[in-house]
Formats: sequence, structure tokens, C-alpha cells
Amino acid sequence: MFQRAILRQTQAARSVLSSTTAAPLALRRTRLPLETEGEKNGENVEDPVRKELEEKKREVIDLKDKYLRSVAEFRNLQERTKRDMDGARNFAIQRFAKDLLESIDNFDRALLAVPKEKLSAPETEANKDLLDLVAGLKMTEHILMNTLQKHGLERFDPSEKPDGQAQKFDPNLHEATFMSKAEGMEDGDVMYTQSKGFRLNGRVLRAAKVGVVKNT
Repeated sequence: MFQRAILRQTQAARSVLSSTTAAPLALRRTRLPLETEGEKNGENVEDPVRKELEEKKREVIDLKDKYLRSVAEFRNLQERTKRDMDGARNFAIQRFAKDLLESIDNFDRALLAVPKEKLSAPETEANKDLLDLVAGLKMTEHILMNTLQKHGLERFDPSEKPDGQAQKFDPNLHEATFMSKAEGMEDGDVMYTQSKGFRLNGRVLRAAKVGVVKNT
């Protein structure tokens, strides 16, 4: 009887020990299905919230780029419009001024037609009318040129020597009508002005027609 009781206790202890050792194996077996296939392969699972945030961030960046481009294009349009308006305002009288150039040249021709000795002679009854006519022409020309100068039209004479030296030929300002030798002058010097030039707000409206020195 005593031996049987010991045998039953030994068997009970073995059954308890076997059940306790099998439990962790069962737990480990139940954890495996919780892992995803991506985790088994070592891959990172992308968070859907993070993905949506990145997409929104890209959309914000694209909108910012579009806004900056729109602002730059608008500013460029403003600058072009301003330049066009300034150009239209500055050169609105260009065609009108060109039509006046021939009339202005006629003033010079009329004044040059009077011999210098008659203009320097003392005033008498014989030449009083002529001197009055020349004075009237000069006054009219002066008033006309001052009026045109207010609108940006100015005349230049290449034969003038402000520094005591002849001006050099400039194809941007002058048109050479002939070339000739001239003592005491260098090649390329302007020796004669056939017709004066005109500028409109800094732009050459008509080049001056000149004679140029060519000694060689």
C-alpha cells in the first residue's frame, strides 16, 4: 500500500512537470501567427498616416512653387508694361518730330543764304529790313527749338568744337556724305556739317550728314 501511494505521487509530479514545460512552447507557437509576412522577411511596414503627411507636404511645396512663379511672372509683366508705357510716352512725337526736321533745316538754309558781311555791316535804311528779317528768323527758330526741347527733341552740330578739337566720325551719330583731305586735321575728323543731327530723348532721330577727313 505504501509503495503504491509513492508511485501515484511520482506519476502526478511527472504530469505536472510535463505540463509546465509544454506551456512556453505552446505560447511561442501562438505568437508566430501575430507576425506579418513583411516582418518575417525583414521589411519595414509603411505607416499610412506618415505617408499621408508626406503627400500633404509635397502638395504644400508644389503650391508654394506655383505661387512664387506667379509672383515673378506678375512682376515681370509690370516691368514690361512700365517700359512699354515709358517708351510710348517718350517717343509719341517721333513721327511728328521727323516731319518738322525739314522745316527746321529751312531756317538754317535761310540764315546761311544771307552773307556774313551784310549781317556785320552797320544798320542803315538799305539793310534794316534784311537785318530785321534775319533777327525774326533767329527768334522763331529759337522759340521752336526750345519748345521741341521740352518734349525731348534736341539738335547737335558735329562741326562744333567745344574743347577746341574737331569731333571724330561716329557711325552712330553721323552719316558721311563725302571724304576729302584737310590740312591740320587727322583722318576721321569731321570737317564739314551738311545737315545737323537730332536726338529724341537720347535716341538718334536723324544722323548728321557730314564730310570726313581722309588724308591717306
